[in-house]
Amino acid sequence: MSPETPRRILGIDPGSQRTGYGILDVRGNDLSPVAWGVIRTDSSDSFPDRLYRIHEQLSEVIRLHRPTEAAVEMVFLAKNAASALKLGQARGAAIVTCRFHGLSVHEFSAKEIKVAATGFGSAPKEQVGGMVCRLLGIREPVPPDASDALAMAFCRAVTRDHSP
Repeated sequence: MSPETPRRILGIDPGSQRTGYGILDVRGNDLSPVAWGVIRTDSSDSFPDRLYRIHEQLSEVIRLHRPTEAAVEMVFLAKNAASALKLGQARGAAIVTCRFHGLSVHEFSAKEIKVAATGFGSAPKEQVGGMVCRLLGIREPVPPDASDALAMAFCRAVTRDHSP
């Protein structure tokens, strides 16, 4: 894909209770935020129903905004094994949803995302979200899950390898 070919990148920050998404348009070196938000699930629903809600809502975001590719964090941290399993399943639901809609999925480590946004691999989460919003010209408050997702899309946009 040539640098002039427009790309639309969907960044996803998966979680079983809150899944953030952020979408960027990339035209050459120009990055423009398109949309961002948080998919929320009801903790009183069964876990399979929560995963299905992530799939349904993410599918709607994809149908509405028509991204050309997706970016997700490769490895995540969880406080305990049960949380790690739930987070992994939410991540799996998001990845399968993207592939179902024909999107290539690119994975980045937390360090790669932090370096892309701040130049510093140990930057705190708040600094990453704040910097990405400043770089994209977003002046309104962005929920943390959505700013994390925008950071993933930003990382994909600025990496050297732009292959699909």
